[in-house]
Amino acid sequence: MKKVSLGSVLTVLVLLALSSLAMASEGGGEVAAGGVNKALICLAAALSVGIAALGCGIGMGSGIGGACSGIARNPEASGKITVTMIIGLALIESLTIYGLVISLILLFANPLIK
Repeated sequence: MKKVSLGSVLTVLVLLALSSLAMASEGGGEVAAGGVNKALICLAAALSVGIAALGCGIGMGSGIGGACSGIARNPEASGKITVTMIIGLALIESLTIYGLVISLILLFANPLIK
């Protein structure tokens, strides 16, 4: 498994910090360079969905792999394992939906995006 480098983590943190600064700035959301605030907000919206989907996908794969190995070891317990797995996958999927809601709030409930 690949290790996450410090540079990639810092890059994501800087982008998220810049998006909050962009929303806090005054002047109608426009910068002299040409709408940098809008670009940062759109980038933050894309990152919120992308990071949420990436983390949830890894979690779902791990959960399904564990359930398959548990069923392979004990086929009689497949009913209980399947029910527990489906409940767990639904809870994991709700985290992705939270990321989607955050991105929609950034895009549509923001006065800087017109």
